[in-house]
Amino acid sequence: MTDAPLPRYLQLLWGVEPSGRRGPRPSLTIEAIGDVAVRLADEGGLEAVSMKAVADELGMTTMSLYRYVDAKDDLYAVMLDRAYGSPPARLAARGGWRTRLDAWARAITGQLLAHPWVVTVPMTSPPMTPQVLSWTDRGLLALSPTRLTEQEKLSSLLVVDGFVRQHVTQSLTLGLAGPRARDGGGSGSGGNSGSSGGSGSGGSSGSGDAEAAEPSWPAPVVGLIGADRFPYLVAATPQLLDDEGDFFTEELDFGLRVVLDGIAALVARRG
Repeated sequence: MTDAPLPRYLQLLWGVEPSGRRGPRPSLTIEAIGDVAVRLADEGGLEAVSMKAVADELGMTTMSLYRYVDAKDDLYAVMLDRAYGSPPARLAARGGWRTRLDAWARAITGQLLAHPWVVTVPMTSPPMTPQVLSWTDRGLLALSPTRLTEQEKLSSLLVVDGFVRQHVTQSLTLGLAGPRARDGGGSGSGGNSGSSGGSGSGGSSGSGDAEAAEPSWPAPVVGLIGADRFPYLVAATPQLLDDEGDFFTEELDFGLRVVLDGIAALVARRG
């Protein structure tokens, strides 16, 4: 913890005006700036976002934008806050910790699918913006009935969020979720697995379309996998070649089940 003053973008997001500030009041809100940047990223990826591009969209000069954000990393933080939005109200519903934490993870999955560029944003600091922190708070609410220590609760959220982010990242890279899946550009031989199109109120955690792609090996590669060299892989080959399922959803379900089983074991030890 440091006593350094809040960066300008955090002052604006939290509604904290520094005392003695001089000059005209800003004509735009930091939220409006973030929304424009999010739209640019949704349409063209994170590489489409620059201070100049955002300023041009807003009809202002690049230098004027620096009255709101001091650096591009600050702009990214604002974008993340706007992309995540507020957690959906249903996450505050009653239920067991496992049901609520599963719903929390799937809601985050929906947000990542709605804004695939989020997983490419460099993480240069812990989350400090109000809406992103509200997701952490809602996750802690899910674990509040347990006797886990506060550190164990935070660590559990980190494990769940880490699995979700990695699964979404891998699926996007393989073209099994997101725009490439919708365009049929995935590595699977099945149908498409488009983005859920989630919104700020929480999106679906599924990959989207009725038919979703499965990762698949080319036939020549399959022919090279012999039992003499890869005996255990040969035994698993039929499952690897099964392209009838929905890779994204099935692996999400499996992964969350395993992660939550591990947390459940810790919860049980705590009594």
